[in-house]
Amino acid sequence: MGSADLAGRVALVTGATSGIGAATAELLAERGAHVLVAGRDAARGETVVSRIRERGGTADFVAAELADAGSARRLAQKATELGGGRVDILVNNAGIFPFGPTAQTSPADVDAVYDVNVKVPFHLVARLAPAMAERGSGAIVNVSSMVAEFAVEGMALYGSSKAALNLLTRAWAAEFGPYGVRVNAVEPGPTRTGGTAGMGEELDALAARAPAGRPAEAREIAEAIAYLAGDAASFVQGAVLPVDGGRTAV
Repeated sequence: MGSADLAGRVALVTGATSGIGAATAELLAERGAHVLVAGRDAARGETVVSRIRERGGTADFVAAELADAGSARRLAQKATELGGGRVDILVNNAGIFPFGPTAQTSPADVDAVYDVNVKVPFHLVARLAPAMAERGSGAIVNVSSMVAEFAVEGMALYGSSKAALNLLTRAWAAEFGPYGVRVNAVEPGPTRTGGTAGMGEELDALAARAPAGRPAEAREIAEAIAYLAGDAASFVQGAVLPVDGGRTAV
């Protein structure tokens, strides 16, 4: 186990059964948080929980098929119960990213992307942030994307959903910040995960445009999320932090 600066806090991480979410769950647990690993796949979720427990951390799996307001409300309720009546840290990581030409994008895909990437975080914050505000403390970290900042062919739908999440991040900082709840976001660049494995050389080509010249590892994104969730970022509110190897800077 590492430093215990998050000891005593309950952290809910969505999409936490693999990739960036799993890396974030494990890192928050290393820092002392009781982590609620939310996701669809119970087997993968229990694997993440087992890894955390084997290292001396505290974690529980929460089954969540995040697709609409009702599913978000149910997760918020279950997480609060598992957390002993509280959730102190919310990481909105769950997301879907179908790419392709606008004209070939189905109405169902449009609805699904906005339901998962925008509406679910909205409803989770609506359910969990007021209780954080009542207690006078809390941290919310939204996982956005570098393509919220610039145009990439075939990513209009995904990029626009993450641009919406960036605006929500700033609006929630204004709404809940005065009550001690910090709301920030990270914008990952190309990252090696199970979800991006199928991109192959396309992932490397996307990453090659950045000064770092390579894709990120999931742990590198998790470090930024953990920073924003912790006390080291106590004066950081409404920030959208690029973690993209410098891509948006050049």
